[in-house]
Amino acid sequence: MSRIASYPIELPKGVEFSQKGQEIQVKGPKGALTMVLHPSVEMKNEEGVLSFEAAPGGTTAMAGTMRALINNMVQGVTDGFEKKLNLIGVGYRAQAQGSKLNLQLGFSHPVDFSVPDGVTVETPTQTEIIVRGADKQKVGQVAAEIRGYRPPEPYKGKGVRYADERVVMKEAKKA
Repeated sequence: MSRIASYPIELPKGVEFSQKGQEIQVKGPKGALTMVLHPSVEMKNEEGVLSFEAAPGGTTAMAGTMRALINNMVQGVTDGFEKKLNLIGVGYRAQAQGSKLNLQLGFSHPVDFSVPDGVTVETPTQTEIIVRGADKQKVGQVAAEIRGYRPPEPYKGKGVRYADERVVMKEAKKA
């Protein structure tokens, strides 16, 4: 059984933490994030150290979940999160233009992806995409949506894949 809720979170310098009832707000150099604390979790702020425990009748699992989510918020506003994607395939290209990402993925038409607020997309080369932001869930969702246009196929490995993803190749049909 995980005991993640028992580990406190120390707020680094430059991070402002505020709580109004069940609503939590964390501000830092990379932005501001808000979240609603689950009612079955009690949180204490003692001089920049956050501690979590289950409320009477609550579960320690939910306390651990809330602790992990708030830790991700603190990490996001200080360092931020990023996902790297690679395009594998002949003619597969990506180009970032402001809040749009233009993708050439072997379809008869280009794919235009509109980037949501709070997330930035960069293309250092034509076959690399870097998704950055303060909200871990939003960064992962944007990367998954981009990958969803053309996931890697198992025979040639063509498609959009995460930089650390390993695609298991299948053997082709024998004649």
